[in-house]
Amino acid sequence: MTDLSTRNPDWWRQSVVYQVYPRSFADADGDGLGDLRGVTERLAHLAALGVDALWLSPFYPSELADGGYDVIDHRDVDPRLGSLDDFDALTPEAHRLGLKVVVDLVPNHTSHRHVWFQEALAAGPGSAARARYVFRDGRGAHGELPPSDWQSVFGGSAWQRVPDGQWYLHLFAAEQPDLDWSNEEVREDARTTLRFWSDRGVDGFRVDVAHALVKDLGEPLRDLGALPATGEEALPLVPPGTHPYWDRDEVHDVYRDWRRVLDSYDPPRTAVAEAWVPVERRALYARPDELGQAFNFEYLQAPWDAETLRAVITGSLRSAREAGASATWVLSNHDVVRHASRLMLPPGTDENTWLLSGGHAPRVDPEAGLRRARAATLLMLALPGSAYLYQGEELGLPEVADLPVEVLQDPVWEQTGHVRKGRDGCRVPLPWTTDGPSYGFGAGGAWLPQPSSFAAYAVQAQDGVEGSTLELCRRALRLRRKLLQGEELTWAPDAPDAVLSFARGDGWRCVTNLGTDAVRLPGGEVLLASTPLDDEGVLPPDTTVWLA
Repeated sequence: MTDLSTRNPDWWRQSVVYQVYPRSFADADGDGLGDLRGVTERLAHLAALGVDALWLSPFYPSELADGGYDVIDHRDVDPRLGSLDDFDALTPEAHRLGLKVVVDLVPNHTSHRHVWFQEALAAGPGSAARARYVFRDGRGAHGELPPSDWQSVFGGSAWQRVPDGQWYLHLFAAEQPDLDWSNEEVREDARTTLRFWSDRGVDGFRVDVAHALVKDLGEPLRDLGALPATGEEALPLVPPGTHPYWDRDEVHDVYRDWRRVLDSYDPPRTAVAEAWVPVERRALYARPDELGQAFNFEYLQAPWDAETLRAVITGSLRSAREAGASATWVLSNHDVVRHASRLMLPPGTDENTWLLSGGHAPRVDPEAGLRRARAATLLMLALPGSAYLYQGEELGLPEVADLPVEVLQDPVWEQTGHVRKGRDGCRVPLPWTTDGPSYGFGAGGAWLPQPSSFAAYAVQAQDGVEGSTLELCRRALRLRRKLLQGEELTWAPDAPDAVLSFARGDGWRCVTNLGTDAVRLPGGEVLLASTPLDDEGVLPPDTTVWLA
């Protein structure tokens, strides 16, 4: 059995990490917003589930212009979510329950309310305070035009003008000014942040937009021209490492520097990069002398198709092996449509158009979506490497696609002029009980409304219920821990076209039927199935089994 304990510095290589979006997890003080005390009170749920670590999405002081990723102070707790004392109570309790703690690090930008940015506005052009950020004079006769045509990921120009006439860069919301990572003061402050949380017992870091830190700021700034604003669309169109601000080669100097800090602890602190880059570039972030792991977004974006998934899994394992890392697998997170809904959308469906329709065009059958989601999660948990579960995945939660526009919080809705609905549908607070004003999330209402259908998905409705999604995940995680050995798999050469079948090096097998027709099961004892098997020896569509 693989050692996932604190004794093993490589615990992260095949761990299961549970992502907690604190504002939507549990509300201890009844104000409608989840908080750190709520997380601590619900840690027993994670321990009973059988995960190895929890990853806390941002809990820092923030105006919530971008769901907490507009950070006012990278070394404090948002008062609405608690205090440093609350964090210092959470971490040892997690460790007592056998859970590692990973926190989000947001190094690309700060909030416009950050003390540094306020100093920059007051200090004026040419000041040392402004040198921490990317300020530039505008173009045009009177500087009235942005310094370049760079675009914000959230829509519109990536430049915002300040009263004295200069412009500052914000690749995301205007409330999120980008830092200048050529500035040594910026780099030293990040080292201080790494040490601050590591000294408080944090076991690792998830690095937000890890591929964006370094920009080509030579004069004149290079225009994008016809290049898309987002890296995943733009990077395949330019020579590797040369985009003006996505995935530049120089960013790896930053992470080699960080690795020296992380390795100064015993055991070394872990890190995983959120880097929306081509697979061959992702391996660079995962090298042992850099962050060590990088999220595998090709897997998340892959359709429910055996041939595509086989190619993605094979390529991801090869890339991780070449980097000396382990692979990572994720199906849902706080930025994407939950996979219980997403995997049911017909190929080519525009997800934003579907969200704008309230989930009606096309309509997703929730029972069929849950069946496919269970199969997908069981498949993911059988793969070698680290698996990341997003809160509510263990309950089979679907996307809340029909949120009325008047309750939307994601800045994408306003920034795009009501063209893109945004990410609120996957951030709706969790249901813990089958009744109550917020289904046990808190004593009162929740900051985003929960649909009445959430009652059937609640922890209370599934706890101890044979065949429930929660119990399936618990069984899978207990079994996974017993079965894990190496980090390799072997594809079955005789599997039907619509079937993924592989053996793990320690002798167990995973078989998933992604087709529309039932298929014969290979021989072996069925250890676990995502859906009850009515006919012995037959694997129904949208079903995964583990075999001994």
